[in-house]
Amino acid sequence: MVSSRRAIVLVLTEKAVSVDSAADVVHAETVALPVPVVVRLTRYVRVPYTAQVPLSRRAVFARDGSSCVYCGGSATSIDHVVPRSRGGTHTWDNVVAACRRCNHAKADRSLAEMGWELPHPPRTPSGAAWRLLGARTVDPRWREWLGVPESVSA
Repeated sequence: MVSSRRAIVLVLTEKAVSVDSAADVVHAETVALPVPVVVRLTRYVRVPYTAQVPLSRRAVFARDGSSCVYCGGSATSIDHVVPRSRGGTHTWDNVVAACRRCNHAKADRSLAEMGWELPHPPRTPSGAAWRLLGARTVDPRWREWLGVPESVSA
């Protein structure tokens, strides 16, 4: 996943070929190029950064399947496993999706105090599709190339 500006540069330098384009056109003095939405690399191009999956409410719900990790009900909020008031951090390995009832019942207590257990420890998701879900809506034209299921709302 790259910005449209980077995709244009990759196409102009012949490092990529446009597979799908937007209706917008970028004009230069000697060339007019439809803005690429999906590109196919013609050779390996080093990505100049290590992409992190941004932590957001939407991404936490997507990772946890929009269900409460404590009771399995429909998640409506996020919860810090180790409460922030007790030194917990706002990171992927400490944030889970929870229903309002469980979140309110847990409050600022630890799982041990509640006698609750997590079915699996929370972890940082990886992959291009997760970066998209965490950052913005997924363009419908990207779905077949990223392997994002239709059931994931954009």
